[in-house]
Amino acid sequence: CGSMADLDSRGVRLLTLSGHVGFDSLPEQLVCRQLCQGFTFNIMCVGETGIGKSTLMNTLFNTDFDSQECSHFERCVRLRQCCYNLCECDVHLRLTIVEAQGFGDQMDKDVEPIVNYVDAQFESYLQEELKVQRCLYDYLDTRVHVCLYFITPTGHSLKSLDLVTLKRLDSKVNIIPIIAKADTLTKCELLKFKNKIKNDLGRNGVRIYQFPTDDEAVAQINVAMNAHLPFAVVGSMDEVCVNNKLVRAREYPWGVVQVDDDDHSDFGKLREMLIRVNMEDLREQTHRCHYELYRCCRLKEMGYQSSLREYKPSLSQGSECVEAMRKQLAEELCRKEREMKQMIVNRMKQKEVEVKEMERELQARLECLKRIYQEERQKVEEKRKQLEDEKIAFNQRKAACEAMMKAQAAHPPRGDREQNN
Repeated sequence: CGSMADLDSRGVRLLTLSGHVGFDSLPEQLVCRQLCQGFTFNIMCVGETGIGKSTLMNTLFNTDFDSQECSHFERCVRLRQCCYNLCECDVHLRLTIVEAQGFGDQMDKDVEPIVNYVDAQFESYLQEELKVQRCLYDYLDTRVHVCLYFITPTGHSLKSLDLVTLKRLDSKVNIIPIIAKADTLTKCELLKFKNKIKNDLGRNGVRIYQFPTDDEAVAQINVAMNAHLPFAVVGSMDEVCVNNKLVRAREYPWGVVQVDDDDHSDFGKLREMLIRVNMEDLREQTHRCHYELYRCCRLKEMGYQSSLREYKPSLSQGSECVEAMRKQLAEELCRKEREMKQMIVNRMKQKEVEVKEMERELQARLECLKRIYQEERQKVEEKRKQLEDEKIAFNQRKAACEAMMKAQAAHPPRGDREQNN
């Protein structure tokens, strides 16, 4: 028996090998096996139509995915899924881009199709797991690993639609918020906008993906990048000559915005965190956290408990659980709708009060101007009347003087008449 010094924290003996065995090649074996199998990564892009989702995807993977433009007149939100096989240095990646088309154009039908799509991918994976003969090694995993949520660069706080969507998705998928078309805001405006977004997310209890800090190799850079969230990005595949060098940029009459320049955009930070540093962690978080949460809820609905001994195979009870969960979700949805409607009504009332207050102020100013106008007009009328009276009096005096002079000319004094004679 070994001493206490030869035991690890779990009470397992630690032994020293007297020669080379060979299991140190296990990491290399895993790498070779994974390279042969290839990798899968699924991205969901959620944002208003025309905000630049397709352009950013092209810029992010430095290729043209040739995606179709979406119309602003979609009847409802549609999830368009496109799959691509990419290869870089003998590493094969099966990339799936899911774009929410029509999002933000219909207030009543925005969130539910997105949530249903995420749940449907979890359900498909769960059904594969529950098969008697399953093959997860070759299974085509379609679960969403990350959701890039595009925020409109208004410079103000988040919209109600943004908060509702983020709150519905934060427990189902890794969310990375992005301020799209960041070149429409100044650096000072971007900083204030980021702080407002962070405050709105914290105040409403929305959890976004935090880059992991438990790995010492990437802890320092991930801590720094967590402070930069949400990323303010600019996307473009156009090449512009800057200092005799072709760079990806957007050219404007006032200057050039370089996509890969950290002083102009956070695109480089996003690419570094999303692809080069934390892609595997996003895949792991999806499986270990979000999928496990969905799996736990679904198995409980089916009658499973924490152990196989507590399994309840009653179909009626499972149906009752499903029906109860459905009612609960329906009630939750109704409650959210009522809250949204009440919020909209309150804001409309607030706007009505503000408008009425402005109307009262304008009416008061109008009445004041009318009163001033009437007073000035009355003064002018009094002056005019006074001038008319003075003119009449002057004309009367003038006429009297002229009559007097004519009378004197017609009847001169006697002394003057004798002298003339």
